[in-house]
Amino acid sequence: VQLQAFGGGLVQTGGSLTLSCVVSGRIFSSVSMAWFRQAPGKERDFVAGISWNGDTAIYTDSVLGRFTISRDDTKDTVHLQMRSLEPDDTAIYYCAAGGPVSRRHGDYVWWGQGTQVTVSS
Repeated sequence: VQLQAFGGGLVQTGGSLTLSCVVSGRIFSSVSMAWFRQAPGKERDFVAGISWNGDTAIYTDSVLGRFTISRDDTKDTVHLQMRSLEPDDTAIYYCAAGGPVSRRHGDYVWWGQGTQVTVSS
């Protein structure tokens, strides 16, 4: 199983980016997906997650109303649409796959390599 995340970049405050994560290994339709992020010197924190069937999406409070997680089972891909970006959103963003959708780092089994998002003020 491999997760490949991409779509990061440099954006100004208030801008938008969409991250994507492609999953190989024929597991996508049976696993929940999530995005975590890690800023320099900080722990890896939960951002958003979506259940295996797309019925449930959860978010950390700081991104509610600004970020949207979605999945495309025809392409084994999960997306994270990010709007109204703020400097505090600057981090390496990691996608993860696992069992029931959860905010807990340890509930996810497979991880991507991360993609850098930098928001300038």
